Amino acid sequence: MVGRRLTAVLACALVAAACSDEKPVESAECMKVIDESGEATDACLPIAPDAQRVDLFMPKFSKPTSITNPLHPTSEVQQTIYGGHVDDKPFRTEVTLFPDTKPIVWQGKTVDTAVSQYVAYLDGRIHEVAIDWYAQADDGSVWYFGEDVFNYEDGKVADTNGTWVAGDTTPAAMIMPARPQIGNVYRPENAPGIAFEEVRVDKADLQVDGPSGKISGAIEVNELHMDGTREGKIFAPGYGEFSTGTPGGDLEAASLASPTDRRQGPAPAEFAVLSQAVNDVYAADPSHVRDAVAALSKAWEAVRTKGIPPQIEAQMRVDIEALSSADVQSAALRVAQNELDLRLLYEPVIDVDLARLKLWTRQLPIDVAAKDAALVLADVAALERVWERTRHGVDPAAPVDAAMHDLRKAADVEDLAAVERAAAALNRAVGGLHDL
Repeated sequence: MVGRRLTAVLACALVAAACSDEKPVESAECMKVIDESGEATDACLPIAPDAQRVDLFMPKFSKPTSITNPLHPTSEVQQTIYGGHVDDKPFRTEVTLFPDTKPIVWQGKTVDTAVSQYVAYLDGRIHEVAIDWYAQADDGSVWYFGEDVFNYEDGKVADTNGTWVAGDTTPAAMIMPARPQIGNVYRPENAPGIAFEEVRVDKADLQVDGPSGKISGAIEVNELHMDGTREGKIFAPGYGEFSTGTPGGDLEAASLASPTDRRQGPAPAEFAVLSQAVNDVYAADPSHVRDAVAALSKAWEAVRTKGIPPQIEAQMRVDIEALSSADVQSAALRVAQNELDLRLLYEPVIDVDLARLKLWTRQLPIDVAAKDAALVLADVAALERVWERTRHGVDPAAPVDAAMHDLRKAADVEDLAAVERAAAALNRAVGGLHDL
């Protein structure tokens, strides 16, 4: 889920003399924190009493993968892009619905869940990946059945902290009530020893500014984390999680969603000019970067007159300005990512993802030339994640899998010469892809 915080917890009933190895009591009004060493502390979080919670019932799932709750429309939104900043660095997320489902055995019954891929980029580079599983109950509430988490450092998976799955001892967690009301309390994550979040609905029936205009029917919630901090979130129809944090601090907000923000007809000619200008910045040698950036700025101003979602407009402005800094390549990558996001206004998700594959195959030789093995590994990880969600929609005879295998093998042993050869083969394979 967007706006993740990974924490370890241990629930204890206030009336209990001490914590035990038994399953935590659901009626607990105290949550004791586990420190970094794994020991329970004396700190006690002010969790809500059961009387305020709306998730203390056994949901029924007849059509679980048809997730149509307006405030968590998982099965109706193919891809959502989020933008913002974390630790004063640009933060961007791609959340994509997979075509397949995952059966999960919970409380002795098998529940089919919708599968969603979360890929977060910090300063343009892969930062976190998660595969999330959701199901809608018969009453319209949406339940979170767990996630596979992969946290990256220097292009490698550093840990999988936060991974959990509903089962006999871990409850599925309500992530959105059917009809949320002010004062409702529920736990989007409730996996003792792994992750915990408790949400309170503070405002309802809000109107918020969205990528394509005003949105009615939003809610604002307050989320309690295990470190005792609280964080505000907004959920909006057509997007689900809409924003986390504040502009003055860390922020992750919806840039646009497909098909929610899809526009009719072909893209105006100005968008094609912008695409070419972005390509020219990428291809420019150092002596011509200034001219390429000037042309890009001109093309961007022309596109702005056609109406750009506010979050992307703000991020593009920052990233174009950064092209004048010493780290031109990093800024150019972010500009290219923004430009591809804008294509979702007019193009199908599969076509934009194919363009993202080509972007990363274009980035690979740049990072090989810089002899930066960590960035090469990050490129490969990004390629794998985009291919993971794209392969179902393209010609199955394309030799991408073999090329991707060779690329991963070379990157893992930091053989940059072999990476360059494998990247060239992958570039040819990707260049021949077309959607079905």
